[in-house]
Parts: sequence; structure tokens; C-alpha cells
Amino acid sequence: MPMYQVKPVCGGEIKVDLPTCMYKLPNVHEQPGDSCTSEHALQNGEVDPAVRALEARQDEIMRKLYELKAAVEGLAKTVTTPDADLDLTVSSSLSSQSTTTFKGIADLDAVLGKDPGALRDIVINANPAQPPLTLLVLHSLLCQRYRVLSNVHVHSSVSSVPPQLLSCLGPRHADSYARRLFQLGFTLIWKDVPKLQMKFSVQSMCPIEGEANVARFLFKLLALYPSDPAAATMVDNWVDTAFFQLAEGSTKERAAVLRALNSALGRNPWLAGSEFSLADVACYCCVLQSGSASSAPANVQRWIKSCENLGHFGPAKLLLK
Repeated sequence: MPMYQVKPVCGGEIKVDLPTCMYKLPNVHEQPGDSCTSEHALQNGEVDPAVRALEARQDEIMRKLYELKAAVEGLAKTVTTPDADLDLTVSSSLSSQSTTTFKGIADLDAVLGKDPGALRDIVINANPAQPPLTLLVLHSLLCQRYRVLSNVHVHSSVSSVPPQLLSCLGPRHADSYARRLFQLGFTLIWKDVPKLQMKFSVQSMCPIEGEANVARFLFKLLALYPSDPAAATMVDNWVDTAFFQLAEGSTKERAAVLRALNSALGRNPWLAGSEFSLADVACYCCVLQSGSASSAPANVQRWIKSCENLGHFGPAKLLLK
């Protein structure tokens, strides 16, 4: 039987306010036959420009998060000690230099111990008033031997650091956020300390103090010390002579060391014989740091050029300019 008529619940055209923060969808209340306006989502697989911009913004945010994660992981091994609070992360790098062949190659696991899944990170505190040139040379050699993730930090006890010290380990590497790609971490902290300090395991070891002792530790990651006690003693003697007489001695002591260097280099191409060793690294850096290079005897001048031809002493020379 017929009934009375009622007005339509929905009008012929309903306007709905759509959000503008995400991509747009067609109006489901649109009447059939109406043309699709330009505000609707694009068809045939096309991507709205707003969606592209949103994806690019998301990728940039994710990249910054990876960098932040890498910086936090780099500091994770240092914040457990009261002397390692840091203020600024400056740079990281993965660099490679020209090849230097050592007679006996050291095993990283044998020296530092096995630690599956963790990056072995060497943390060094150094005073910017006394830049450790030998460490920069050894860092260059380590980068040749291993994949090294290098970082430079500034401690709160230091008010300012020259730009060349902030970039002394090279530019930031593009893969610095992926710590799993590296074999060794080399973290240098510019800090107001009386002596250079180094820690490998910040929780289980006492710091190694003194540039000579740290240099010995780092060189053992590159090559084995001479098995001959006499040869090993000769290397240690030159290292101690470099730091205690060339770097800290009087003018008379430096002159005596230069004469001894000239005599030794007259018999052999390198200080410890026919092989390049830590003795050459230590003495070269201390000769340069003491300002004695220009007045050195003939054999020492020739030896200095031989060291520079290896290509690993560039970072040390740049700090002295």
C-alpha cells in the first residue's frame, strides 16, 4: 500500500573537509557521473608530488637517525668512566694510504682478544697543547692494515681546539653510521691531561700513560716486535731516546742524539737495521717537533726524505705548519 514521502536524508551534494597532512582520496559521497577534480589522488600508478616530498623527508630523517645512533654507539664505551665525558663529535673517517710492508704481521684478535659482534675501540686522551704526532702516523698505518672507524672528540675541560686538530684523522666517512663494517675503532679525545692516556677496554684495564708506551701498543697491532732481544732492545732504546732527549731534552742533548742518529743511519737505511720500525716513527716525529730537521746531518736528512716518501707522515707535518 502507498506510504507518505519523506525528504532525502542526504542532499545531492555533500562537501567534506579532507585533511591536508597526507595524500588525498576521492570523495566517497560524490554523485556518480561527476568529474574527478584535481584535488583527488592521481590514477594510473602516478605518484602525487606531495607523496614524493613526504618520502624524501622520511629518508632524510632516517639518515640523521642513523648518524645519531652511530655517534651514541661511539660514546657508549667511554661514558662508563668519569674521565671520558664528551662535548662534541667532530669527525670520522675510513682512509687508506700507500702500502708499507712489515716483516711480521700482527693478528688483531691475538693482541686485543676476540669480541664477536663488538667493535674494538681504542680511546686516547691527548692534550691539544702537545699533539701526539706519532699517533697520527700510526693511525695512518693502521688505516692501511685494517678498516678503521676514526673519531675526534672535544672534552669539556678544553675551551677551544684549532681546526687542524679537529680534522687530524681525516674527513667523516660516508659509512660511519654502520659500525659493523669496521674492524677497529680509533677515538681521539682532546682533553686537558698532563700525559697522554689510552684505554682499550674502559671497564677492565688501567689506562696506558705516555706517548711512547701508547705508540708501542699501537705498533704491535701492525707488526710483531723483533723476536731477537737485542733488536727489540735497540728499538725501545731509540723510542725512549726520541721522547726523553729529542722531545724534552736540552740543546746539548738534542745535538748528541742527532750525531747518534747520523752514525746509525750511515750503517743502515733504518734505525733498527734493514726494516722500518717504531724507532723510525718515534725519532722522525720528535726530530720534526723539536725543530731540528733543518740543521740535521746528511744521513739524517736522507733518512727524513725516505720516511716522507712512505706517505704516512703527512698528518704529522700538517700539524706543524
